[in-house]
Parts: sequence; structure tokens; C-alpha cells
Amino acid sequence: MKIATFNINGIRARLPRLLEWLEREQPDVACLQELKCADEALPVLDIEGAGYRAVWHGQKGFNGVAILARGESPHLRRVGLPGDPDDTHSRYIEAEMNGIVIASIYLPNGNPVGTEKFPYKLRWMERLREHAAGLLAEERPVILAGDWNVVTEDRDVFSVAAMQHDALMQPETRAAWRRILHQGWTDALRALHPKEDRLYTFWDYTAGCWQRDAGFRIDHLLLSPQVTDRLSAAGVDRWARGQEKASDHAPTWVTLD
Repeated sequence: MKIATFNINGIRARLPRLLEWLEREQPDVACLQELKCADEALPVLDIEGAGYRAVWHGQKGFNGVAILARGESPHLRRVGLPGDPDDTHSRYIEAEMNGIVIASIYLPNGNPVGTEKFPYKLRWMERLREHAAGLLAEERPVILAGDWNVVTEDRDVFSVAAMQHDALMQPETRAAWRRILHQGWTDALRALHPKEDRLYTFWDYTAGCWQRDAGFRIDHLLLSPQVTDRLSAAGVDRWARGQEKASDHAPTWVTLD
């Protein structure tokens, strides 16, 4: 069973790239982020034509998350995180497939630091931590997949100096990440590639970042103990980032036995 996460950066603009990737890699489950599309405008027929069924939490022009399943319909569990009834951002969706609870997450960016966007990011992460603790308490296979907008350690960025003031790698951001991770989750990509330094999942469009391999790792899949035992492979579909009019992220995935 292959489960992937992919920040598509506009599902309508990148639809050919998404369909190309689905056909080539055929993930059993695909968690998408940054759809930038309202629910009523989502390309449902194209997704179904590719053999997938989906649950969506869209938002016009911004954010948006989805979970696609090959050949079956995901069972929707919830949209949005608990704890803030006024939260209008479409950043979290949770479904169940084949006995596994899977969440697609688009965590707030938080930039620029010094504005309200950074404490909003930290509050959102605290709400995620509380919800993640509840999921672990169910003692079931759970995967938290998505664009976390967190550079978890220095080796996961091409230049620490260039990113030192960025919200993605502030000490408070990393501390919030560790509070979630240390509940008992496994960072799947790092667990299977413990010594690889250039394990990037994102390359900015500017300054030739892709050509220079000036990237960083911000797309993560966290596994509960009940699913970690089944982890057999994990990787990044870097080829997708090199395509014409590609997303600035590459799909990141795990394979379970």
C-alpha cells in the first residue's frame, strides 16, 4: 500500500501534472494540499477518470486539502481541526481507508515572523498536537501526511543562513514539531533515510533553486506505532518537480507491507 502527500500548488493549474503523476506512480492514497479551489470548482470528473475517489475541503483561491483513494471512496472522518470554531482556513481533512486513519495537512506558513501570522502558526500546531494525541489514544494505524511548513533540522535546508529568519525553522516552530513527534510518532522519511542530507521535498521557483538543488524538506508523513511496523519504503518523486509547469513541491510517499 503506497500512501503519498503532494502539495499541488493549485489543482486546476497543475491538473495535467497531477494526472501524470497518478498514472505513473499509482499511489493507493494521495493526500493533496494547497488546492486553491472552491469545492464546486474542483475537477472531480478528471480525478474519477483517473480511477480515484476523493473527499475534499476546498477554499477559493487559497489553502484547500483533499484525500484521494484508488478504486474506492475514502470514509470521511472530519474536516478542520477542533478548538477554533471561527477557523475559516481549509487546512485539515481526515479519512479512513483499509483500516488506516489518514490526515491531509496544510500547516500555516507563518511568515513573516513578527506579524500575527507566526503566532497563528504556533496556535494551529498546538491544536494539531492536541488532536494528534487523541488519535494516538485510539491505538489504531494513523498517518499524518502533508505540507507541514517545518524544516525540522538544519540538514533539511540548503542554507541555514538564508533561512535563519524564516518561520519554517524558528526555534518555536521546531519545538512545536518536537512536541507532536515525541508523542510517539515516527517521521517515516527520516526513519528510512537517517544519513541522507539532501532529502528535499520543496524547491522555490525563484533564483534557480531547482536547478541548483537549493531545496528543503517540509513535506512529512508521521506514522503511529501501529502502522510504523508495516513501513517498508519511503521516498520523494523528484522527477515530478522537474516537469514543465510543475508544483514547487515533489510528492513524498511511504509504502506499507
